[in-house]
Amino acid sequence: MYPNPQLSAFEQISQRRSVRAMDLQAPGPDQAQIDQLLHAAARVPDHGKLGPWRFICFQDDGREAFGEHLAQRFHELKPEAPLPAIEAERGRFVRAPLVIAVISSVQAQSRIPEWEQLLSAGAACQNLLIAANLMGFAAQWLTEWYAYDEVIDQKLGLNVGERVAGFVYIGSASAKPDERQRPDLQQRIQHWNES
Repeated sequence: MYPNPQLSAFEQISQRRSVRAMDLQAPGPDQAQIDQLLHAAARVPDHGKLGPWRFICFQDDGREAFGEHLAQRFHELKPEAPLPAIEAERGRFVRAPLVIAVISSVQAQSRIPEWEQLLSAGAACQNLLIAANLMGFAAQWLTEWYAYDEVIDQKLGLNVGERVAGFVYIGSASAKPDERQRPDLQQRIQHWNES
């Protein structure tokens, strides 16, 4: 099973790699583990103590039910789409045992800049990925088309000022994914000196 629980937390985070949602499988986290994941996700920098994010969990039959909304909306947007494409949309949320939608809830009247509130929601997504990895699960943070669709936003019950920061798919992977090409880190590091 990937990740390797024998590695130290630092080694595991240093080797963390997303596993494609379509390559995730059962088992997924149980309810106690989901609670732990959400507590970890909430431990992010949060200027002003706003908590500018919330979580929507999809598991069990809820994944199939939401898939029906995705299939219907996709068919409305693309009436010419072939049946296999519509079925693929219907099955999106069953690709993993657990999907957690991280909702960015920007508070416009706050003294905290919107940018910092958005970053806090992104940090919640990253904490979910890391916490899942440290628990021995695999995960992928996706948005895809339905993260930007107003009708789907309504189905999710989003309020004014809210939007999807990401859908984090969590499950098990039978093998460690292949390493991918990474940017040359040395080309992206600069040490500032006043001249």
